[in-house]
Order: sequence, then structure tokens, then C-alpha cells
Amino acid sequence: MAQYIVVLYREVNQKYYCIRERLSGDIVLEPSQYLMHKTRQKRSPNTIKRSAYALSYYLNYMAMENLKLDMIWEMKYEEQHEHFTNFLHWLRNGIHSNEKYQKKPSNETCNAYLKEVFRFYEFLERGERVGNLKVLSDAQFIVRNSIGIKRVLKRRSFEGYLKEQGHQGRSIEQDKIIVLLQACANCRDQILLLLLAETGFRIGELLGVRYEKDINFKEHIIYVNFREDNENEARAKNAELRRAKISNETFAILRFYMEEYKDLIFTQEFLFINLSDDYKGKPMRYGTVYAMLERLEHKTGIKATPHMLRHYFSNERKKDGWPIELISRALGHKNIETTMKYLNISDDELIEVSDVFYQRHQSLYGIDHLL
Repeated sequence: MAQYIVVLYREVNQKYYCIRERLSGDIVLEPSQYLMHKTRQKRSPNTIKRSAYALSYYLNYMAMENLKLDMIWEMKYEEQHEHFTNFLHWLRNGIHSNEKYQKKPSNETCNAYLKEVFRFYEFLERGERVGNLKVLSDAQFIVRNSIGIKRVLKRRSFEGYLKEQGHQGRSIEQDKIIVLLQACANCRDQILLLLLAETGFRIGELLGVRYEKDINFKEHIIYVNFREDNENEARAKNAELRRAKISNETFAILRFYMEEYKDLIFTQEFLFINLSDDYKGKPMRYGTVYAMLERLEHKTGIKATPHMLRHYFSNERKKDGWPIELISRALGHKNIETTMKYLNISDDELIEVSDVFYQRHQSLYGIDHLL
């Protein structure tokens, strides 16, 4: 049985995660302080929840090996490396979970757990703790934006991660979106799908839109505002303002939806509301959206999720020639690497752009003078 467990506390609309010792019930101070630090940084509850479980797995592994944090810092490079790679393989074998029939985590998931453990160590190192992980090496990456401005990214890397297969997020094709739109039971569902496809917003961001404060009716712009007091618990992932312009046609449907259901919409603040049952007139929640998409799948045979529509948004912009920096900003990503995982770049595309490059630069190396 796991020695350390994750506990959730609620205070009004705020969620707090901490780690407790199962038998004594005592809060484990340092990892819980780290989780509170992430809460104060306005990280999303789901992000903090994943961090909490990653740390609980690591603490349970440490307890199994009779290890303490100070002992890890004191290890030599080879010992540290073996410790963290053994933790990865322990995770990969599914031993960390109490779920008997749970699917074993992927290499990508295991690596993500270990990266969170490293962030925890770095948090401690910035505080009163004196220590340094020898296995983390400093690396610098130089990137340029679309107008050539150089930026230096600094990362601390680990050479022992499990080999990843590469993330290929699922997208959805435009013709399937059209079929789904035609199968919608009402214009609310239609405008929800259209806004997901045209803004690239996360579903929590869209459900948090308030029609008076977050819509520019003149310029056809939708805003994402970070709030922690939404009645439906919807929220933006990052504490920053973003906005997206939508097409005139989609905005016309938005206006039609608001006119059609004005008696319900204008009694509260949120753009998206429930249209029937006991929660009629209340702001939509995540579960209502996923239930709607499941009904559409039963009717059409087409599976769609809000995340697939974000992938659709990013790939359509890539096809249209948007610089990756703009796509990343539109999606609200903090790192370009995350955006790259959204883009379905095929080998054929690489061959095609290589052909175009060489056609433009035939005498790149002066080879014609060598023959």
C-alpha cells in the first residue's frame, strides 16, 4: 500500500493539493509547499494535480528504497543517474499505481513524471536547501522568431530519459466538422464547435467567456481572461490575456444564438449555458460539452474532442503559412516545443520543401565549378 497519498482540499472555487503520509495523516511539508507554489503561480488545477501525483509516486519509490532527499544530493553522478533511471523503469512497469488493471504508462508519461520531480528539486535548490543534482546538465538553444530576433533558451537536461515514440496528436478534418455541425441539435452546439475550430481556445477557456466582458462585438474578437471564481469551474490554463478574431459568418451565428436564447443567457454572465433539464440557464460545465460530443459521435460515427479541434486550428494555420511563433501564441503555449507536437509534419512535406529550397539555391556550394 502506498505510504504517501495525494489529498484535495476545496475553498470556495479554489482547489488545493497536498501530499500526506497515509498512516499518520501528516502533511509532507516540502512537496506540499511546492504544490502551493504552483497554485500561487496560477497554474491550472489539472497541471497541479499531475504534479502532485508525480511527486507522490516518487516519494513512494524513495520510501521503498529507504532513501531521503538529502541522500540523493550526496550521491555521485553515477549513483544519481542510476537512481533516476531506476525510478523511470519502476514507473514504466506500472508498480507505482494501486490500480490493478490500469494500463501501464507510456515512455512519454514516465519522462513527464520525472521532469516534474526535477522541477521539485530545483524548487528546493532555490530555497533554503543546499544541494545540486549532478545528472542535470545545462544546455542552451538559440531560436529566432519570424523577424529574425534571436532568443536564448536555457534548459537543464537529463541523458537518461526513456526513448519516446513522438507525440502525434489527433486532429479532425474540415469535412467531418461540417458533418458534425449539420448534426447539431441546436445553434448553441454549432457555435461552440465553430469557436473551438476558429479560436484554438481550450474548452475551459471558452466555457469561461462572459458575453459582456469578453466579446468585442464591433471587431468580432473573443477574449480569454484568467479567472478563478467561475461558477462552472472553467478557467484559462495560464494567467494571461489572449484574444482571437473569428469570421463574420461565425459571428453571425453567435449573434443568432444569443438572440435565440436571450431569455436564458441574459439572466447570468456566461456565454454558454445549459438549455434544458434541471440546470437550464446555468453555465455549461465540461461534462456537458463531452456528453454533447458523445451524442454527435453516436449520430455521425465521427469522434471529436475539444483538443482535436485545437489540433485542427493549428494545422490549418500551418497550411496557410502562419509562422510557428504566431500559432504558439494563439494556442497559449509557453514553449515552441509544445506547439511542434500539434503540427502534423510529414516526411513528404520535408521532401517537398527541400526540393523547393534546392531549386532556389542550385549553386549553393559552387558545385558547378567542381565538375
